[in-house]
Amino acid sequence: MATGTTGFDDLVEEMDQLSMSLAEPVTIQVGAGDYLPKRTRHFRFDASLEPYLRDADLVVAHGGLATCMEALALGKPLVAVANPDRYDDHQQDILTTLEAEGFLLYCRSLDGLGDAIRRARQVRFRPYTRPETSIHLRIGEYLSALGGK
Repeated sequence: MATGTTGFDDLVEEMDQLSMSLAEPVTIQVGAGDYLPKRTRHFRFDASLEPYLRDADLVVAHGGLATCMEALALGKPLVAVANPDRYDDHQQDILTTLEAEGFLLYCRSLDGLGDAIRRARQVRFRPYTRPETSIHLRIGEYLSALGGK
């Protein structure tokens, strides 16, 4: 389970509680949060989440774009929860869109997280492939043009 760098104590605590009823081991990234799990393996930060995500059969995460994209790019079933402490609704927007496209299951309430995890094990999610982009080339061209002035 990943919370990103900011932390999401309510999600961490709920996963810590749910871990007792799950058949597989749970590892939780707590980020900058205050709550430290009592029942599960956990860590604050690591150079990369990739090893943890690769080992996971299912990922539960906050609604951060980078975390979601990394899990989806690895082909992991994903249950995501928007962090209500974010200053705007961007996580809800991201998760609503990704769920509508069939990439993940958006859990809108922590009270339903256990059910969401069980449902996600039965859903066939649409595979996510990163779109090809050339934005980096356009930015490079733009910056080069600025440097010549």
